Amino acid sequence: MRAVNAPLPSATDWPLRLFKLSLLKQEKLRAISDLLGNTAGMTCLDIGGDNGVISLLLRQRGGTWTSADGGARAVESIRQLVGERVVQVEGCRLPLPDGCFDRVVVVDYIEHVIEDEAFIAECHRVLKPDGVLIVNTPHIKPSLLFGFRRMLGLSDKRHGHVRPGYTEAQLFAVLKDGFDVEQARTYSWFFTQLLDTGIRWISERKNANHDAVKGTLLTGADFQRLEKSLKLYRIVFPFFWLAVQLDRLLFFTRGFMLIVRAHRRPWLKRNSAPSLQNGRSLAEAALGGRIGSAAKLG
Repeated sequence: MRAVNAPLPSATDWPLRLFKLSLLKQEKLRAISDLLGNTAGMTCLDIGGDNGVISLLLRQRGGTWTSADGGARAVESIRQLVGERVVQVEGCRLPLPDGCFDRVVVVDYIEHVIEDEAFIAECHRVLKPDGVLIVNTPHIKPSLLFGFRRMLGLSDKRHGHVRPGYTEAQLFAVLKDGFDVEQARTYSWFFTQLLDTGIRWISERKNANHDAVKGTLLTGADFQRLEKSLKLYRIVFPFFWLAVQLDRLLFFTRGFMLIVRAHRRPWLKRNSAPSLQNGRSLAEAALGGRIGSAAKLG
């Protein structure tokens, strides 16, 4: 039990403590970092940022970062962690100049956006001509886990999602007008997702009076509740470790999270003609001499 006069953790302290206890968050950061590469000397934008903790850790990788999210509470939550250069997404619009970023990283955000194609167009606008877009989002795949979550009341609507996520083909279709997908991978398998589902259900039952919204502005009154969440994660941490080991046996399956790296190219509105998964038409791929590749258009 906390001593009566013991200082409360800072707004920066508790998310980092939670991150160290969350193998899922650590896995997410590794996946993003692997596709992002070295950002030293670059100007970068992260959107979503996992309530600020991913935003903070990405800034530590080097470069000049700006962070963005939708809603005043989410923006203030990120600002508490990173300080400066935080903006609010206005619908689909990014209040940022054209062509100012080398990298844009979208972290668990596109599934919250109604007009996802318009949002991707904005990401294209703020990227430099040779820029790169990273998108991390839930992966739709056949699984009983999704039905189990609905049974527990962990609905997409409750968590602010306008869609449950994307298949690879769906995400590539959203990107196809302005990007060539260079890499795509999935991660986070059944056992860790199942355990995380149970933790979320327990946590939400304990905090039934707190709205489950994306972005939470923290005040002193929140820290006691957060300490309970940290204690819960400490208890289950060994089980998460075990779940990760079990998931390694499922290497041949597709994970529950999808992440892609896409290279910006001139915007060209696609029609419904057949196209490759990376967004290029069959004719363009043939002219480029690299059928099925993600090579830049000439």
